[in-house]
Amino acid sequence: MTLIESQKKILQQKAGFNTFVKYNGYQRVLADTFKYIVLCFAALIVILPILVIFFGAFKTGVEFNSTGAFDLPQSWSIKNFITVWQKGNMGLAFRNTVIMIVLASAGSIMTGTMASYALHRFRFKGKSFIKHLFLWIVLIPGTTAQVARFQIVNALHLYNTMACPVVLAMGTDIMAIYIYLQFLDSIPSSLDESAIVDGAGYFRVYFQIIMPLLKPATVTVLIIKSIGMYNDFYTPFLYMPKKSLAVVSTILYKFKGPYGSQWELICAGIVLAIIPTLIIFLILQKQIYNGLVSGAVKQ
Repeated sequence: MTLIESQKKILQQKAGFNTFVKYNGYQRVLADTFKYIVLCFAALIVILPILVIFFGAFKTGVEFNSTGAFDLPQSWSIKNFITVWQKGNMGLAFRNTVIMIVLASAGSIMTGTMASYALHRFRFKGKSFIKHLFLWIVLIPGTTAQVARFQIVNALHLYNTMACPVVLAMGTDIMAIYIYLQFLDSIPSSLDESAIVDGAGYFRVYFQIIMPLLKPATVTVLIIKSIGMYNDFYTPFLYMPKKSLAVVSTILYKFKGPYGSQWELICAGIVLAIIPTLIIFLILQKQIYNGLVSGAVKQ
């Protein structure tokens, strides 16, 4: 091969490499463009309903029914918020909701951590079966067990009491179990063994070693459980119809009547209900993300 031919071959290779890089660059630009288009579309799907509710909360009843969903309010009046707070008794609803969430979350965390600790640390027959049982129970539609659940609640005299949703929510759920099991993988068993050698019992190991180390996962479970109960409408509506036991999710149903609904007041109530969860999420979003990924990677 002559010098000229070798130089031509080198130039052809460089040209091919440049074409390959340029082609990959175009692919990357197209992929990024498509990604951002999808993300913008998903953001619009989430934001647009919130905008409709926010604009509707500041409109009068006549204005709400005569203007478009995305039309700005004419006066930006806060009368709807005052009416909802006073006539809807939102203060009582927030108090009942906080009591219900605190009691249910505390009980759910205790049962979830205990069940996860036993499934992760102890060896016994049927261990794998119990783990899979939690998954199988999730596959059963919740509505199929409502009749039996209602009969049990009524037999235990929990109907129309604050204890009913608390007891129902205290049951260990698959989300909490697997978050704790995932996090327990990152806690070495040698800590348990050292404490047991020093004379500590299983309950002492659980309360003084396991529970403090499970704090990031507990924060995540607490937030997920609280938001789930905060948004739950079916359970309070079915088991707590008494007005004095109304919660945030059911109090807005008061403004829906057989001859029409006061949608401007419902929108104002929804905005008031969104504010606490939005503040909590903005404050604790770092803990939520850290708790979901903690323990996912083994060192």
